[in-house]
Amino acid sequence: MNQELLKSVEAPQNPNIPDLYPGDAVSVHVKIKEGTRERVQEFKGTVLFTHENGTNSTFTVRRMASNGVGVERTFLSRSPRIDKVVVERHSKVRRARLFHLRSLTGKKARLKQRFS
Repeated sequence: MNQELLKSVEAPQNPNIPDLYPGDAVSVHVKIKEGTRERVQEFKGTVLFTHENGTNSTFTVRRMASNGVGVERTFLSRSPRIDKVVVERHSKVRRARLFHLRSLTGKKARLKQRFS
């Protein structure tokens, strides 16, 4: 009975989010509410890591803003606020968490593209 109760409370999977992997260059389209209006804002960056935890699954995306300031944003994978996620390219990485990209800038922060 407990499992039936948990299933009824669990958030449904968002069909607009594909499988994401560390190193993917993605464009996340997020619905933002400003007063009475709602618009879609795009957040382009690199997936640093993903947390696979059922309803609480998240993925973190990092992008370089103006003046070389890095901005990281964590999104819930099952959030209805995410309009869509577009994977622009897959990169070849050798680790699951790309925290070392935080200290790299310019050409050193580039990742090799994975052709599949």
